[in-house]
Amino acid sequence: MKQKLTIAGFLPLLMLLGACAFFTPEPREHPEGSLPKSFSLYSTEPATPDQWWRNFNDTELNTFVESALKANMDIRQAWAKLKQANASAVKSGADKYPTLSGTGSYTHKRTRPESGGSAYNTETHKLGLTASYELDLWGRINADTMADTLEANATREDMSATAMTVASEVASRWLEIKAQRELEKLVRDQIKTNETYLELIELRFANSLSTALDVYQQREAVASAKAKLPPILRKQQTLQNQLNLLLGKPAGSKLDIARKPLPDMPAPPSAGLPADLLAKRPDVRAAGLRLHEADWSVAAARADRLPSLSLTGNGQFNGTQLATLFDGWMYSLAASITAPIFDGGSRKAEVERTRAAAEEKLYAYRETVLTAVMEVENAMAGEKWQRKYVAALDAELNAARNNFKEALARYVAGLTEYLDVLSALTSVQDLEISLVENKLDLLEYRISLYDALGGDWMRAIPFDSTNNKPKTEKKKQG
Repeated sequence: MKQKLTIAGFLPLLMLLGACAFFTPEPREHPEGSLPKSFSLYSTEPATPDQWWRNFNDTELNTFVESALKANMDIRQAWAKLKQANASAVKSGADKYPTLSGTGSYTHKRTRPESGGSAYNTETHKLGLTASYELDLWGRINADTMADTLEANATREDMSATAMTVASEVASRWLEIKAQRELEKLVRDQIKTNETYLELIELRFANSLSTALDVYQQREAVASAKAKLPPILRKQQTLQNQLNLLLGKPAGSKLDIARKPLPDMPAPPSAGLPADLLAKRPDVRAAGLRLHEADWSVAAARADRLPSLSLTGNGQFNGTQLATLFDGWMYSLAASITAPIFDGGSRKAEVERTRAAAEEKLYAYRETVLTAVMEVENAMAGEKWQRKYVAALDAELNAARNNFKEALARYVAGLTEYLDVLSALTSVQDLEISLVENKLDLLEYRISLYDALGGDWMRAIPFDSTNNKPKTEKKKQG
């Protein structure tokens, strides 16, 4: 009786020790101190809404992005990975609780004595419960659970990064398709213009006002203009197939894209501060979470080198008949301790491995942060200088048009050769194409800036487990 009381008095102390996590990650220095205080092209404009694609004020683009967020295969794969990570976290956390399992058996035995006599039957009925619990004396189970939970949170951020990439890709493909259609219209107009000039040159040749060389040169210009059209149509079809893939549709599916010019550039967004990227960029958040996960893995590996204590309880009813099952019973309580004595340095090596993995993820996190700052700077610089380049191209195009008008007037007056007119016309047409292409590049730099600044809009999209896809309706945050 005295021994039982001693064990009973010792168990609360063991439970208290089990609630203590002796091994926890040490605080790490955050990289804010190594970041610049502001971006070199810091903007004081109003903050950009998270759903940045709405800044283009085009319902067509909004529809495409929302459709992609529902049906894109990369996003669906990311959701499936998130479900796996969440389930792993729940499974790991289950080790913190006792396990209870039931047992039952029935045995029928018929025996005939060696000395003769009648055979007799023996029946045994058993019904019991078994409970076991490992005391988390050093915080190993808690560390494993925290590591898996942080990995699940990081996987959620990976899903957000995937969704943001898909939104950017959809917007880019949409803009590129509109640009190719604008180029198609421009080239067709140029073909008509060149054919009109060819008719005029042939008429002048018939009236001995121009030479055969002028006719041949203009025919070459017509052929050159027509040769520009097939690559544009090919690229347009390729871009439509890429957009269909982003939307989760087979290539060749019909896309309702209005034949309108490229949209105007939205107002510049507020870049905020470099430190804001730590909270706004999902890839940065994911890298930070995985760094903390690695620290908890180190704590779990250190705790695994120490003894573990487990409690086991068994209760069982038995009887020779089902009616007498609860007449006979037994129970047992046991405590066992397991301590590593010699493992060839396996557990020590695991500690060193997890520490090295944590160091790797530390540098990966810092690189991710520095890369995020660089991407914002590059996008802002690209937009700034591309805007100036587009303005310069526009001025050059106006000058080229004036040059063409003057060359044409001098040719009609017989003051110059047709080659001057053809050169001026070619310059105008090339600049028209270049201007459309560079306006597209300017809009692409803006999309790159939106993508580099990150956002929180994916955090508000809940998971639809029925359809295995995210919902696009935003919900209020509690």
